[in-house]
Amino acid sequence: MQNALYLTPEAISTFIRMALAEDVGDGDHSSLASIPADAQNRAHLLVKDDGVLAGVALAHHIFRAVDPDLRVEELLSDGARVQEGNIAFRVEGRSQSILTAERLVLNCMQRMSGIATHTAHLTSLLTGTRAQLLDTRKTTPNFRLCEKWAVLIGGGVNHRYGLFDQIILKDNHVDYAGGIRAAIEATHAYLKRTGRQLPIEIETRTLAEVQEALDTGGIDRIMLDNMPPSQLREAVALIGGRFPTEASGGITEETIAAVAATGVDFISVGALTHSLKSLDLSLKAY
Repeated sequence: MQNALYLTPEAISTFIRMALAEDVGDGDHSSLASIPADAQNRAHLLVKDDGVLAGVALAHHIFRAVDPDLRVEELLSDGARVQEGNIAFRVEGRSQSILTAERLVLNCMQRMSGIATHTAHLTSLLTGTRAQLLDTRKTTPNFRLCEKWAVLIGGGVNHRYGLFDQIILKDNHVDYAGGIRAAIEATHAYLKRTGRQLPIEIETRTLAEVQEALDTGGIDRIMLDNMPPSQLREAVALIGGRFPTEASGGITEETIAAVAATGVDFISVGALTHSLKSLDLSLKAY
């Protein structure tokens, strides 16, 4: 699995703290009102769909944040292929704590498992090609950490995490800057002026723009945006291995194999994180 620098203990802890503040507020009053404070119980995570499981490691962190005394027995790990009826883990401890953690665990795991399932499926369609599947920044605000983590679990590769860790000069940047060469040259001046070292990717829409990017140089990857497979093949041949290539724009389950066959190095698919079906999971007392 790709080394995800964003998955730090601090980042995970901050996400959970904010999510619990949103959900719990000043108390889980349903549980506090109806369940004795010293009651002990157990529950298990029931899988109700077929797919790829994701979010188990995160569930450990959530249960620990709610109540360090909760005990989790993991039966299936992140990345496991699951089917309806499987039990992913068991949790035991204070009943109130299990109930307070329940919804956050399920919300995260259901969406993460849906992303991992779709990622694994699209990745399987790339078999026999050099292409790797990338995610994008088309994520849910304040949930990017979990969504990109799920892409990794499903076998995909993370693109940049945010606007701060890589420069991608997209069509609007190019148009506002006055063209491919102007955008690249302005970027190098900015990096020199600010003392930053960031990889540079340039988005191209035509073979003429690809040639301009090649003539200008000083980049780390060329994005080929909204090009049909025939044009992608021409662009890949024109680039000739001088820079890694990324196909992007409107790529679907039906078209991804043909795109991969053109010889591109990466394929970015926003639908990994913005258009998916969550996996049906349930936390059940037993």
